[in-house]
Amino acid sequence: MKNRLLYIFLIPLCFKGFTQDLKKDSITTNKLNEVVVTAQFEPQSLKKSVHNVRVITNNDLKKLAANNLSDVLNQYLNITIVPSSGTGRSTVSMFGLDGSYFKILIDNVPIVSDNSLGNNIDLTQINLDDIEQIEIIEGSMGVTHGAGAVTGILNIITKKNSQNKWEISASVQEETVGKEYAVFNKGKHIQTAKVSNKINENWFASIGVNRNDFKGYLDTRKGENHTESDGKRGYTWLPKLQYFTNGMLSYKKNTFRAFYKFDYLNENIDYYNPNLLAIANPPFGTNTFAKDRRYKTSRFYHHLNGVGTLFSLKYNASISHQKQSRATEDFIYNFQNNNEEGNSTTTNQSAEVLYSTGTISNFFKNKKADLQIGYELVNNLGHALVNSENQSLVLVRKRFENYDFFIASEIKATKKLLVRTGIRASIQSKFDNQTASSIGLRYLFDNDVEVRSSMGKSFRVPTFEELYSKIKFSGHQFYGNENLVPEQSTSYDFNIKKTAFLSSNLKMSNQISSAFLNVDDRIDMAFVGFETGTTDPIYQYININSYKMWNVSTAHQLQYKNWNFSTGLIYVGISQVIDNGEAKSDDRFLYNLQLNGTLSYEIPKSNIQFSAYYKFNGKQQQFISSIENNETVYKLSEIDNYSFLDASVRKFFYKKQLEINLGARNLLNVTNVNQGTITGVHSNSSTILLGYGRSYFIKIAYNLNY
Repeated sequence: MKNRLLYIFLIPLCFKGFTQDLKKDSITTNKLNEVVVTAQFEPQSLKKSVHNVRVITNNDLKKLAANNLSDVLNQYLNITIVPSSGTGRSTVSMFGLDGSYFKILIDNVPIVSDNSLGNNIDLTQINLDDIEQIEIIEGSMGVTHGAGAVTGILNIITKKNSQNKWEISASVQEETVGKEYAVFNKGKHIQTAKVSNKINENWFASIGVNRNDFKGYLDTRKGENHTESDGKRGYTWLPKLQYFTNGMLSYKKNTFRAFYKFDYLNENIDYYNPNLLAIANPPFGTNTFAKDRRYKTSRFYHHLNGVGTLFSLKYNASISHQKQSRATEDFIYNFQNNNEEGNSTTTNQSAEVLYSTGTISNFFKNKKADLQIGYELVNNLGHALVNSENQSLVLVRKRFENYDFFIASEIKATKKLLVRTGIRASIQSKFDNQTASSIGLRYLFDNDVEVRSSMGKSFRVPTFEELYSKIKFSGHQFYGNENLVPEQSTSYDFNIKKTAFLSSNLKMSNQISSAFLNVDDRIDMAFVGFETGTTDPIYQYININSYKMWNVSTAHQLQYKNWNFSTGLIYVGISQVIDNGEAKSDDRFLYNLQLNGTLSYEIPKSNIQFSAYYKFNGKQQQFISSIENNETVYKLSEIDNYSFLDASVRKFFYKKQLEINLGARNLLNVTNVNQGTITGVHSNSSTILLGYGRSYFIKIAYNLNY
């Protein structure tokens, strides 16, 4: 492993002598000037951005034939996807912190989830059919994007115009789930359709629909029609049916641009109870029943945006109304007549948000300096059913409001040096008022070397679940804590990037990055005692002492004619202290290594593209609590390493109107990974489900543009 690290770090030096005589062609220059919009005063080239922005293009998404955002992010360094076979959800972890610290937006507006705004988003509920590109910025972004933007942000930029009068597209995708596939009742079945119309030079409209039918993964289970009382009824990964619809209407004239966007999600996840009920019914034999359940999620998303110039000032304002709810439908399944009986639906969680954000910039005629003033207003009404003291469910409704104002400046100290500073004040209805601040530097050297560095202070407020949840089962109790205080974070990062055009057909890019993150008053679940008169443990969310992370990473890309190769690694160290007053965890740093690589090749004459994606996730360690002799002890837990490998072949026909994409996911056939506590050797070993093994897909898409 040491040799691998040495080789990767030496790659930039090996080509240093070849970069003196640069011969730039128009293709590579255009790629270098890729436009980004996230956290910018106005859209500008990637090279000029003060932030190190990672861009995922629409073409990247099509090569992957990704079903959802989880399939996309699973390929990238410093991002770990956390799937759940029981709930069907997939969330993101970055810098060792979960989705509560990472913010996901659509066109700069955070997306609502069951109990928060922008955080803890289920990646499987993000539709990919209307995406122009995805932009990711790592590190504290609290000044521009407020609470919860601690480890970074992901901004989905949707398509708002076209060069064609009409664009009509439709696709069908069939995919195995491991070895399981049948045309109607096994595997994945995905259909999409979209129509876009450039009405005239000013108006553009589009509408689309997507159906994603995941039939579940049986593994050792026998499905919903299994009638034997052997505990094998149901699925290892629950079936999920999703419908997405979206619409867009945009207007552009001179410097004014506006759009209205609408999205709707409807999702059903089916749980088939393995425990059956048999009731004697003489003389007709025995009737068999099962208490089944359906999890239902719906989300409405409305977004109105306007961008323009007024008295030489540039403004950008958005208002959004969103609502997401998760309900449970309980029913009795009667095997004799194959009917559902006694259906009862209860809304477990919901969040309804009225959101607005806006900025004004271009205050000075002198282009050496600019100022941006902005606001963010959030009105979030959440409710959830929680257990009361007598085990009955009670409805908790709470409204969270915050009124944020921020100011940022950009100063072009020289032609090469850009300095950006900012500060945000957040007036909170539930918590003490919060602040965020940042300073960023970008310097462009003559030899295509870009250096970026920044420092940022941000905050995260407790979620609805962390404040008010009450869960009791199997002798365990998990409680929220209304006395929680917001977390405070400080981050530092440094990035140096070198781009070399070795010839008109050969381009190389290398970068090295390092970052440090400190989170104070971090919120986590900890053991706090036993229920009175019993040995039932009680766990509660508390503010632990501290959380520290540092990392170093490299990324390298080589483009030669129709070949494109990239590789990278990241080495992360994490230290955290959990102190519940009775026991304290170890604060030593625990380390994790990730490697990735992509390779693609295009044959223009044959209209064929080959792509392969590899990612290695090294072993992960953390201290976890357990109860021994009625006392809390912290043991070191380790998750074994694992790797993912995907590959695809994409072929175009009839002037690229028809395309066929054949591929395989998880070629290394990963299904689960071992986790165990370390006491000299592994003990108390268990497994974590990661996937359902090697799967194959075919996607057929038709695109008619004129």
